[in-house]
Amino acid sequence: MNWFINGGILETKAGMLGDGGKMWLKCLEKVSGNSCKIHHLYYQYIGSMRIRKTWWRKLLVAWIVGWIAVSVWIFWYMSSQAFEKRKETLASMCDERARMLQDQFNVSMNHVQAMSILISTFHHGKNPSAIDQRTFARYTERTAFERPLTSGVAYAVRVLHSEREQFENQQGWTIKRMDTFEQSPVQKDDSVAEALEPSPIQEEYAPVIFAQDTVAHVVSLDMLSGTEDRQNVLRARESGKGVLTAPFRLLKTNRLGVILTFAVYKTDLPSNAMPSERIQATDGYIGGIFDIESLVEKLLQQLASKQTILVNVYDITNQSHPISMYGSNVSDDGLEHVSALNFGDPFRKHEMRCRFKQKPPWPWLAITTSIGILVIVLLIGYIFHATINRIAKVEDDCHKMEELKKRAEAADVAKSQFLATVSHEIRTPMNGVLGMLQMLMDTELDATQQDYVRTAQDSGKALVSLINEVLDQAKIESGKIELEAMQFDLRAIMDEVLALFSGKAHEKGVELAVYVSDGVPEMVIGDPGRFRQIITNLMGNSIKFTKKGHIFLTVHLVEEVMDSIDVETESSSRNTLSGLPVADGSRSWVGFKIFNPEGSSHTPSPSSSDLVNLIVSVEDTGEGIPLEAQPRVFTPFMQVDPSISRKYGGTGIGLSISKCLVGLMNGEIGFVSIPDIGSTFTFTAVFSNGCCNSNDSKPQKQRLKNQSNTMASRFQGMTALVVDPKPVRAKVARYQIQRLGIHVELVLDLNQGLSSISNENKAVNMVFVEQEVWDRDSSISALFICKLQKIDSGTKLFLLGNSLSSSRTNTATSGFYTPSVITKPLKASMLSASLQRAMGGNKGNPCNGEHPSLSLRNLLAGRKILIVDDNKVNLIVAAAALKKYGADVVCADSGQKAIKFCLSHLTNLMHASWISKCLKWMGLKLQG
Repeated sequence: MNWFINGGILETKAGMLGDGGKMWLKCLEKVSGNSCKIHHLYYQYIGSMRIRKTWWRKLLVAWIVGWIAVSVWIFWYMSSQAFEKRKETLASMCDERARMLQDQFNVSMNHVQAMSILISTFHHGKNPSAIDQRTFARYTERTAFERPLTSGVAYAVRVLHSEREQFENQQGWTIKRMDTFEQSPVQKDDSVAEALEPSPIQEEYAPVIFAQDTVAHVVSLDMLSGTEDRQNVLRARESGKGVLTAPFRLLKTNRLGVILTFAVYKTDLPSNAMPSERIQATDGYIGGIFDIESLVEKLLQQLASKQTILVNVYDITNQSHPISMYGSNVSDDGLEHVSALNFGDPFRKHEMRCRFKQKPPWPWLAITTSIGILVIVLLIGYIFHATINRIAKVEDDCHKMEELKKRAEAADVAKSQFLATVSHEIRTPMNGVLGMLQMLMDTELDATQQDYVRTAQDSGKALVSLINEVLDQAKIESGKIELEAMQFDLRAIMDEVLALFSGKAHEKGVELAVYVSDGVPEMVIGDPGRFRQIITNLMGNSIKFTKKGHIFLTVHLVEEVMDSIDVETESSSRNTLSGLPVADGSRSWVGFKIFNPEGSSHTPSPSSSDLVNLIVSVEDTGEGIPLEAQPRVFTPFMQVDPSISRKYGGTGIGLSISKCLVGLMNGEIGFVSIPDIGSTFTFTAVFSNGCCNSNDSKPQKQRLKNQSNTMASRFQGMTALVVDPKPVRAKVARYQIQRLGIHVELVLDLNQGLSSISNENKAVNMVFVEQEVWDRDSSISALFICKLQKIDSGTKLFLLGNSLSSSRTNTATSGFYTPSVITKPLKASMLSASLQRAMGGNKGNPCNGEHPSLSLRNLLAGRKILIVDDNKVNLIVAAAALKKYGADVVCADSGQKAIKFCLSHLTNLMHASWISKCLKWMGLKLQG
């Protein structure tokens, strides 16, 4: 169930729903907080009990109903917000239009008021008057642009009844009644006004004497004879302000309009005069006619959004019966906004009402949002329901998995026990088979029989190797593999690996070489068997897939590589062992942690003087690894192609085992491979410095040191000359020769070699010439031999060749002197034997590697040896092997018999480990 809590269910669900499912699961985590909380609550309150489906259904229904209510509320809220925004927009537009209308009306009103002052000054203030009808008409026409909202201006003078007759005689017309003119307001021409009735007798009159041409028909009309006009005139002269009439149909145009009236006072009227004083000082009345419909139309034309809303202007002086001054009441939208209008007359009230022309659009944002939330909620409910059902299913599966886990663990234990038992039981008889085959090889056999026996031996060794690999893999999987800690000679391990693969290298014509840096200690402490196993696996793969060129094994200190990146392998074909291009080895360890700034934390913490951090590279010029197969190189039982196992053999677990062993040695492994060029595998390993630890394994250390000193004592102080144009190959030769205590000098060709030998200050004891240089020019080779014979300094000549037969053939044709041939790969023991043989040394010395059987015979001859083993086959093999070298062997198949025999006989008892080493020297291994 922990798997479910840690997200297994979410991963499974995402897999069922695909990419969309993953997106909705993220939404679930955001909306619900975290899906893991559901799992936590599940275990906290419910535990492992099954949930009744009806309870979950009720909870799911409540969840859906609640979120439906939330969706409805969200729809209502967003719709109301849209309505308020629409309402604010309408209010803003309506207020803007009302403000513009009011501002333009004030401009016209101020101009009309200014004309009242003008008339008071130039008409009543001068005698005679400076203004007549013609002057007034021209002035008002030219200044009409300053009054954009007025359709006409007229001036009515105040005439008392006593002055009427004189006034009428002076003007040449009689004062007409206004009320009879209002009964037929639409006039076709101005001459009709002459037929109107004279104004009735009253205290005073207000006949129009000056008028703009647009309203010239009102001249001679008495403004005080009209009911509405009389009230406005009286209010205007009492208040001193402009007053407005109620909306009425204008004469001639029949359009709704209003008249703005100002009183014209005498010039000496003070500003703070009383109403009675104003009445007495009144000289006349000036009025401006406003066409409201034209006024509003001009205003809307100035706005780009005039088509958006409908505008209505009302006179609301009578609140119960408002008078429409402009606009239509037809509208598709019930939303309305009212903006107040102030035209300067406190008695008259006006307002502007605005509406949108079209109905409001559908609130799609609110609709989609609420529906989207509802869909998400339904999906969450579905996921929640599916999750709960999955919980129950996973709980059942978990119990089944626990049972299967127990069975698998039991099967794994049984497998490990089976592998351990069967591998031991298989290896014991196989060692008996190999031992008997070796004994059979010592008998007289013809060529065909010997071939059969060798084939059987090879097959048996391959089977034992396969069993060992499978057993190692089983140990790795169970985590039971452990490393030993013992002192060993690393260079000796390299020689053993060379000896192991030299035969196959000769068969394929591949050059094989080893180089160990001088900085690597002679003795290190670690597991030599596992270290040899890693190198053997890498070298085995290189031998298997390399058909030409070389295989080069190098060992350096990590510090040396860090100081100089280009240590050994370079991509240039001029600086490789065989001259063929190789994969750049530096790329094989580019990702190692130890080469990064934080890589030091990867290595063990003890003092650096006690640790040896090695970097080992195996470079080849083989087939390379295809790019698509490189990611699975270290995968167990995986090979590049299924045909590989049929063609080359192997199980595909060698590199996997090597990677695990490298990890146990606190190292890393990597590779670089280029198809048809080759591969380079590199790994690091951490060992303890065996030279610093003088208390551990002193006998073994002293024995190995004595062997090395014995091998090098004969050649100490000698000088050798190596002739090789390839730096890498020459360095390998110098490394192996220097191990014998010989000083080595390098030259590129035979001419330089002749110069060095001819130098009297130098004593050259031996010359090593690369076979490639020797065969290049036979004349120079013959000249070189003649020069050596003339000097007669005892200098020995050796050829370094990959094939002994070809070297002998080529050297035999060079003349009367045939130099000694040393076959590669070079090893210190082989060089020592060859040099001793050429210089007349002891050929029976076991150090030369030529006759180890003579040394064993001298050691074992006449010795009485007791062999104890409970395996009859092992007893026979061991006894036969020891008797072969002259030992007197007694066998015992139990410990009790061995003790009895020891007590009753004087026996040269030999330590079991020493016997095992002797048998291993002969190619056998004692088991049991």
